[in-house]
Amino acid sequence: MVAISPGRLQVNGPLGELTQDVPLRMAVEKTESEIVVTRPTDRGEDRALHGLTRTLIANMVEGVTKGFEKHLEIQGVGYRAQLKGPDLELAMGFSHPVLVKPRKGIEFEVPSPTQIVVKGIDKQMVGQTAAEVRKVRPPEPYKGKGIRYRDEQVRRKVGKRA
Repeated sequence: MVAISPGRLQVNGPLGELTQDVPLRMAVEKTESEIVVTRPTDRGEDRALHGLTRTLIANMVEGVTKGFEKHLEIQGVGYRAQLKGPDLELAMGFSHPVLVKPRKGIEFEVPSPTQIVVKGIDKQMVGQTAAEVRKVRPPEPYKGKGIRYRDEQVRRKVGKRA
């Protein structure tokens, strides 16, 4: 279900509801089976705004129907994650455990102590929350220890020679 008002778009689906401000220059119309975004001119800034608006709407529709998730992996001896209610507790070699609270609409899953899944319907919020979890202990270049995205390649450095 899509509701369009001037400057605002609202998308409802089985997983929830998202709203987004739409630039007034872009004309957004709903037909029977699709949403059409048209731009006023072919100038560069209008073309860029058109692509951004179209992608934001596509992400909203995908989010409320399927949802988004980011997978993180923990590398390092003694590094682990666990859930404490809705919060994520990380043991990352500090003198204290680090507690990460989820934003509204975000939830964490920990399938194993070295894997974290961040889920939600808002793509930007899922990515931002995953980046904040990774920031607790980003992967270091010598041994590769830390929190990384599942498909991330960590550039390794050669260490000192004895």
